[in-house]
Amino acid sequence: MGKNPKAIVKLGLLWVAGIVLVHTPLAWAQTSTGTSTAKKPVHRAAASPGKSTKRKPAATAHHAAILPTPETRRLTSAFTASAELRPMAQQLVSTRNAAAYAGVTSYAASHSGEASAAGYLALGHAYSLDHRYTDAETSFRTAGARGQVLGDYADFLAAQAAEAAGKPQDAVTLLEHFADKYPGSLFVPNVPLLQTQAYLDLHDPANALRVLTPLQNTPAASHSDFRLALGKAYQAAGNAALALALYRQIYIGDPLSPEAVNAKNQLAAMNAPLAPAERKQHADAMFNAKQYSVAEDEYRALQKNEKQLSQADRDALEIYIAVCELRLKKISRMDVARLPVTGDDSAALKLYMESELAREGGSTGEHDQIVQGMLKDYPKSRWLEEALYSGGNMYLIKKDDSRAISEYLDLTSHFPHSTYAPSAHWHAAWLNYRLRQYPEAARLMDEQIVNYPAGVEVPGALYWRARLYEDVEHNLPQALNYYRALNAAYANSYYSILARQRIAVIGTRDAVPPAPVLASVHPVDDPHLTAALPENDPHLIKARLLANAGLNEYIKPEIHLSATANGWGTLAEAEIYQSFGEDARALQTMKSSGISFFSLPLAMVPIPYWQLEFPRPYWTQLSNDAQTNGLDPFLVASLIRTESAFNAGAVSRMNAYGLMQLLPSTGRAMARREGENHFSTNELLDPTENLRLGTLDLKLSIDKYNGQVEYALAAYNAGDKPVRDWIATNDYKDIPEWVESIPYTETREYVQGIMRNRELYRAIYAGK
Repeated sequence: MGKNPKAIVKLGLLWVAGIVLVHTPLAWAQTSTGTSTAKKPVHRAAASPGKSTKRKPAATAHHAAILPTPETRRLTSAFTASAELRPMAQQLVSTRNAAAYAGVTSYAASHSGEASAAGYLALGHAYSLDHRYTDAETSFRTAGARGQVLGDYADFLAAQAAEAAGKPQDAVTLLEHFADKYPGSLFVPNVPLLQTQAYLDLHDPANALRVLTPLQNTPAASHSDFRLALGKAYQAAGNAALALALYRQIYIGDPLSPEAVNAKNQLAAMNAPLAPAERKQHADAMFNAKQYSVAEDEYRALQKNEKQLSQADRDALEIYIAVCELRLKKISRMDVARLPVTGDDSAALKLYMESELAREGGSTGEHDQIVQGMLKDYPKSRWLEEALYSGGNMYLIKKDDSRAISEYLDLTSHFPHSTYAPSAHWHAAWLNYRLRQYPEAARLMDEQIVNYPAGVEVPGALYWRARLYEDVEHNLPQALNYYRALNAAYANSYYSILARQRIAVIGTRDAVPPAPVLASVHPVDDPHLTAALPENDPHLIKARLLANAGLNEYIKPEIHLSATANGWGTLAEAEIYQSFGEDARALQTMKSSGISFFSLPLAMVPIPYWQLEFPRPYWTQLSNDAQTNGLDPFLVASLIRTESAFNAGAVSRMNAYGLMQLLPSTGRAMARREGENHFSTNELLDPTENLRLGTLDLKLSIDKYNGQVEYALAAYNAGDKPVRDWIATNDYKDIPEWVESIPYTETREYVQGIMRNRELYRAIYAGK
């Protein structure tokens, strides 16, 4: 039913040497029984409940004009001079084959100045990716000698390559006075760690400590890589106590960091074994990160090697090992039955495993009996929450709505603030609606809006509560209040589109005071974005120059060194990627920007942002194929955006290929339908072929469902059989009700997302 967010972990305390192991309730990672819908609160500006908030049109510019400086003129000149390098450098970073190396080598050797420097930076970067560090250092040094504007990149990356090549003295020399030479460089914060490593390789811990100790009260000191470097410096200087403290800090405090394994190895090398409580805490963290095999190994090692553990400790560890095996699907009901009987929260965990295996085996009666026992004996256990959510989802799939409601409401009653609570509460509200128990549905929907205002369920709660006012209570003015509140706070959500349709149908009505519930609904704050890029900002020009040299991973951090980047940095980064054909990467930049595209009206965000968030690569081919098959081109674009993010080379773990993520069997069937008998799977990676065959497949699917797009989209994601089962219920008032009733969270959100995005495509490109 989808992916689950990380849980907050309350870790048990494990003691030895005469102190009894105390097993407190463990909040383990969320199970795969359902999808939590909790999310971080969105900061919203206050608004009058039920009324559309007037918003300013998107700004065109709000930063002060930046005049050219000698630095920006040099950067611009270098960018212009190296423009022809970009396609070669991008090809090199992508393929790193002999021809690509030869092309960039020839360019770098045949040009001079900054153009040549950019070429050698591209070569050095590629050599580093291929672990040819000596060649990389040479290329970076040559880049530094040929040009100046990217001198900080040349020197730092050369030092990094030298250190990796086993030449620490070269690294020390290159980094000497780096911050004085390149104040404000992206790499200034990274220099101390690289210097420290070089000094340690030179067996010079005194200089390593000289570099790091002045930084202990700075933000850098909170990072695990800093603490690891400092620990190694103390260790090399003979201060074992401080080194051990830092290593333990990393291993326990940052268990998922890359430095944690290194810290553990250092502890072992210093003959300072971790305490059982520390090892248990780390194993718990691995479980919560869904690294079940690692967690199982650590629990086993702890159980096997710690001779002073009590029998109660060993019994609890046996159960923790078993839950790892449950997640890895390698345990039977008989195995769980043989687990020891305990008297702490691990007993609740054992019951949870028994309930899960009963559910998987189809023994719903046994599952219910176990859960009822947990409600009686372990009413606050995290494992009861897991069992209730799993049970609710089981009955949801089985279409036993009353039983599902009971499980979900038991969960929200016992765990009102838990990760699963918003989702469980909404399921209960919606299932009451489906059972036509309208007063209870109305109560729960209003409760959803008030109690879980940051949840992703709120747009649906607003819409369907408004529908109750409209269809059942015949209170059209209050229905309008809800629809307008939805439209103001979630302007581009699936449900706001439906709300605008209902507003148009209802028309003008006498106003009534908004229901108090609507005070919990507020529009999103204006993000103050601008489409006017500060062309003379040195970091922006430098980022574009980095793209010419193929140093793509430094584009974003370089841009965000600018003090004004919050207003334009995302746009600049995405446009740079788009400029060399990386449409998928540009789209990913917009998706990860944090901009609330689905809550902001079109007028509040400049149109270039929308066009990057909803791009149209391959548009001529796409629209032609769509029209040939009688499809809406914007529907096809929306589907591709969801399926592959316009990455023509995408291959999924389910073996789906290309833009429209076609299975080879589907591609072969469509090709045969077109009279082609010599189909190759690799043809699906050709955008032209993928679009041609994919639009035909989509058209046939829509026709199969008598033109109902939502049914076809659901089948595209979940397959025909479950969709036929959902349709067969045949008691839905309209298609939106059918969509909201899809029991698979992933499929429901898939259908709603594509239908929503189709409307956004239409709005963004209206008249184009």
